[in-house]
Amino acid sequence: MNIDKNLHFISDDHDHQSCITKAMVNAEHVCQQQGQRFTAIRRRVFELVWQQHKPIGAYEVLEKLQLDGRAAPPTVYRALDFLLELGLVHRIASLNAYVGCVQPEHPHEGQFFICTSCRSYAELDALPINAAIAKSARDSGFEVHQHTVEIMGLCPRCQAKKVEL
Repeated sequence: MNIDKNLHFISDDHDHQSCITKAMVNAEHVCQQQGQRFTAIRRRVFELVWQQHKPIGAYEVLEKLQLDGRAAPPTVYRALDFLLELGLVHRIASLNAYVGCVQPEHPHEGQFFICTSCRSYAELDALPINAAIAKSARDSGFEVHQHTVEIMGLCPRCQAKKVEL
């Protein structure tokens, strides 16, 4: 199976600020390429999604924005819809939450390993999974508009904690 070799869960020694900075630069570039404005509210929502490297719900984003002294639910949802449309974030349906896309410059379908213990995740883009979905859809006459594959389990860190107990 051809799975991205860069697939990983965030480690404890991860340079988070560098990661957020890189994501912001990528987002600005994608917006510029698409002729879209990366407004202050869109930028702030994007930053909040990236801040913890765990899925975050719209209401949690709203609460954080309200601490900044601004925002209403429609504002947050419009910003999230914009980010989704440009491929800058993915929606994790099973958690009703959002995560930052690690490769927004390369259009792809979302596939995720999600830890049920700590809520960390790893994004992958396995071509054989995409091909199997496309073939099954073709064979059944189904037209796929979008798909997200969510695989729940335990990340390496939580597995290690489980063994230690």
